[in-house]
Amino acid sequence: MNGLLTRTILDYEATIRRLVPTIKGPADWAPLAEFVAVDEFERVGTFLEVQTWQQYTDMLTQWASATDSFETTLRRVSELDGLVYFEIEERHFRGGHVHVVNSMTVFEFDKGGKICHLDVYLQQPR
Repeated sequence: MNGLLTRTILDYEATIRRLVPTIKGPADWAPLAEFVAVDEFERVGTFLEVQTWQQYTDMLTQWASATDSFETTLRRVSELDGLVYFEIEERHFRGGHVHVVNSMTVFEFDKGGKICHLDVYLQQPR
């Protein structure tokens, strides 16, 4: 069943794609923060690194500064008990090259409908 939380994730992802070419610093991610419970936010990345919202936006800023554009193709999305399982193909464009990865992110929401936790899983070529 897909519903309101799925719509939030689709809007969140569209906001990232829209912002990438314009990012100059962490404060530029403010439109993304509207979806997030920033004070309780935690992201667990592909190397099991744990990040707060500030650490995450710092990392996103570094990534965006090296990325000309970012596109995705939705593969699967499922919503279940305050969680959204979001599987996409990502295409990162940098200097005329494209890097393609498959990712699956589990988005967890607080009782107010804000994103409070991410678990990120990634497949990429060697």
